[in-house]
Amino acid sequence: MKQRVLIKLLKQAGYRRCRSGDHMIFEKAGCRSVQVPNHKEINEYTAKQILKDAGLLPEDKEDING
Repeated sequence: MKQRVLIKLLKQAGYRRCRSGDHMIFEKAGCRSVQVPNHKEINEYTAKQILKDAGLLPEDKEDING
């Protein structure tokens, strides 16, 4: 999955980037923060786990990814 697609999903869910380095940290009030690797392409299993940690359904990812 492309990093920009994953970030788009997180932002649509209300997450905002609070800091970055080797990983970007996204936070949302009342929710667990999630880390996104700073790579153009993210492994599908890693992307799925990030979305799961963020509380997003895997179906949401499939709709945008096509």
